[in-house]
Amino acid sequence: MVPTHMFLTRGVGVHKEKLASFEEALRSAGIAYCNLVSVSSICPPDCKIIPRTRGQKLLNPGEITYCVMARSETNERNQLISASIGLALPSGRKYHYGYLSEHHAYGETDEEAGEYTEDLAAQMLATTLGIKFDPNVAWKEREQVFKMGGDIVRTQNITQSAIGKPHLWTTVVACAVFIPLENLSEEKKPRIQKSRNFQTE
Repeated sequence: MVPTHMFLTRGVGVHKEKLASFEEALRSAGIAYCNLVSVSSICPPDCKIIPRTRGQKLLNPGEITYCVMARSETNERNQLISASIGLALPSGRKYHYGYLSEHHAYGETDEEAGEYTEDLAAQMLATTLGIKFDPNVAWKEREQVFKMGGDIVRTQNITQSAIGKPHLWTTVVACAVFIPLENLSEEKKPRIQKSRNFQTE
């Protein structure tokens, strides 16, 4: 099975129980009704990135759903946590795969975590394409080198951060969710209605 479509999503949950805060984060991300299986870092060739709202409609409650997930949690008051997924796609994406990276951090803002994951995904892709780069150069400068060379044409990230609440667990998630192939052929058919507890953007 090689996925042809995926979507990016994120969420945050707060609860007195650690597991329940994770469940709330998945609900916030709109994917709590699936049995999620974490996979590693390859974005398949020519895999289309679709809007979250469309992607959620293509998932069925209870089905096995593959995703690249970043997750961070805390029960410390005022602790900043973040979870981020970075994406880097090659110019010949119809024939060559891209990279997804995940990052779980403490004390990093959305911007810091997001830049790190974009950089990490781009570096992994660059090494497979044989692109020369200086790992000590700041990401913004290296990003221009990658894109001007024409080999890496797109990088992006999706990041969720939150500040810990007193006496509660706070969990953040960021995910790249792959759509099962068989679901695409049934896109126009009536779907099983999801619970109203599952939020959408």
